[in-house]
Amino acid sequence: MVARAPTLLPSRSRALLREAATSSPAPAAAPAPALLSGIAARRRMVGRHLRRVEGAGLGGRELDRMIEQTFASYARYWAESLRLPSLSLEKIAAGMRYEGFEHLERSLAAGGGTIVALPHLGGWEWGGAHLALSGYPMSVVVESLEPREVFEWFVSFRERLGMHVIPTGPAAAGRSSRVLADNGILCLLCDRVTAGVSGVQVEFFGEQTTLPAGPVTLAFRTGATILPAAVYFGRSAREHTGVIRPPVEVRRTGRLRADVEAGTQALATQLEALIRRAPTQWHLMQPNWPSDLL
Repeated sequence: MVARAPTLLPSRSRALLREAATSSPAPAAAPAPALLSGIAARRRMVGRHLRRVEGAGLGGRELDRMIEQTFASYARYWAESLRLPSLSLEKIAAGMRYEGFEHLERSLAAGGGTIVALPHLGGWEWGGAHLALSGYPMSVVVESLEPREVFEWFVSFRERLGMHVIPTGPAAAGRSSRVLADNGILCLLCDRVTAGVSGVQVEFFGEQTTLPAGPVTLAFRTGATILPAAVYFGRSAREHTGVIRPPVEVRRTGRLRADVEAGTQALATQLEALIRRAPTQWHLMQPNWPSDLL
């Protein structure tokens, strides 16, 4: 598949991937070739997701252009993320601005813990690194990967940026609850269900699918605030805007399952708004709806 890459990836994406691979230590460079495998299938899946966001009328050259922009955005994510450990806090801070930061400040002042619920969009690693290196207590729940050596490299990479990593698995809920009990910030990527993660049915971009139940379940258990958020790339290099939306309202009215479904649906609506702001920065390249598998 590597030999076919020039015909399937836009030149800007290829350049960014080469830059990420050559400027990173050997373990970090390893994921770059994997991005090229199965690229045609991923292009088709990205196209499906873009049409969900933009409407079924999106097609032709405009769809191709947006697919290329999505891959360029994903390449930028890797190139920037892998550079972060070499940058000073001053340089990271210079590339970061916020909208709605007062929502995070209010949640931290309330003292019940904060769940930052994000889609796979833009440069969230940059925003996480900025907050963590600035002294905010940041923990991230991440999917366990194979081979183990790759996963351990990613753990050490994020911990060098000041983030505490919680792998998915049986112990994740308890560790996440302790973070929130200590009034920490828990970051959850929650626009798709990964292996070993429980989910609930919601309507997401007009179609039924499953999204993680974790954010709302944890909020009920701990009293934590859920803040939908995203970090968008700016036009110039190392320019980012973190958008933090008002808290998702979760209420206990009766059956826990029904209340979790209602809260997750409210969160899904907020995620839709964040994604619609920059759909070509949404790096979801896997099947995410039942119809994607047909």
